[in-house]
Amino acid sequence: MTNPVTTTQQGGAIPAQPGPREVTGVTDSAMPGAKPTAGVQGMVSGGQSGRAQVAEAALPGVGIGGESGARSTEHAVPGLGSSVAFGPGHVPGAVIPGAGPSGKPGSRPTVKLREANPDDPPRYAPEWLELREPADAAGRAHDLLDPLRIRLANMPGKSGVVIHDLGCGTGSMGRWLAPRLDGAQHWILHDRDPYLLHFAAVSSPRSAADGSRVTVETRRGDVARLTPDALQGASLVTASALLDVLTREEIDTLAAACAGAGCPALLTLSVAGRVELTPSHPLDAELVQAFNDHQRRDGMLGPDAVTAAAEAFSEQGATVRLHPSPWRLGPEQAALPEQWLRGWVGAAVEERPELRAEADVYLTNRLAALAAGELRVTVHHVDLLALSRPGGGAS
Repeated sequence: MTNPVTTTQQGGAIPAQPGPREVTGVTDSAMPGAKPTAGVQGMVSGGQSGRAQVAEAALPGVGIGGESGARSTEHAVPGLGSSVAFGPGHVPGAVIPGAGPSGKPGSRPTVKLREANPDDPPRYAPEWLELREPADAAGRAHDLLDPLRIRLANMPGKSGVVIHDLGCGTGSMGRWLAPRLDGAQHWILHDRDPYLLHFAAVSSPRSAADGSRVTVETRRGDVARLTPDALQGASLVTASALLDVLTREEIDTLAAACAGAGCPALLTLSVAGRVELTPSHPLDAELVQAFNDHQRRDGMLGPDAVTAAAEAFSEQGATVRLHPSPWRLGPEQAALPEQWLRGWVGAAVEERPELRAEADVYLTNRLAALAAGELRVTVHHVDLLALSRPGGGAS
């Protein structure tokens, strides 16, 4: 279905974007098997009645079954499904794609940021993104919101804000941030994967903190090839768990684009390279190092990304603020720490195969401790707010 007002852009460099436009209200009946609900921890504002204001509710050829129809209708959609429901192809105890190693050397366990076949599966599975959403929401740095609100309130000539969400996945950043900002908002969701864009669009919030309208459009494109004019008219650029899968050149490009548009950037949940497990184990430090090395494959910055981004934005004249945003995981989160452990150990072993025998025993013991309520994990992340000098593309 193509909305007569806005369309979903295909792959390639992200083009310049217009300002807010009228969008259509679409029911969630476009998503077979979806159940109306208040959503994950009530993050969809106002206890949605199953309707969302979106620019593209159903992307061409994409339903709940995905591009090839192979995905299950049992996949829960953040904000629509009642819980994480793994499809019939999921093997209990297996690592959900995106929670750990990608399965083949050289490919990124992330959303598609590079040129890829449109039929390739997403490197972040929707199940993993929904599983981590409550921990993401709890971890994000609320202390960065006040300076962001002040900047947005003081932007000249704005009757509303235009927010670009890069690598949006299923839209968790919008569900978290939109209800925390006042005023009319128009969200432009960017991702390479049409299946994830579909999820993000139909589960987006409809209202801001003060009840103002929130509208959405989707843009399919490669955020690693962001062009400076792509952010013309932007009020804010945001992303979640993105910086650590970028190269230094890509981060420099992002910082320059934000500076050129004169808009701030809120970039959350970048890995910090530190993990604390309680009780500790002699193999912890070795696995941390192996995992960090795995994150740096193919030129990605991994745990070095936040430092590189702070430098890049500062060089562009922005004021940069950093704040910790850790995951604090324990038995009460059930499936999330289990999936994280499997993925974390798996990635470390993929990087250092000689650890396999020890790591297998380690994982078995750690999972048993988690099941017994005896294990807690803190996964450290960092949120970054860059306040670029107003001007450029801002109006």
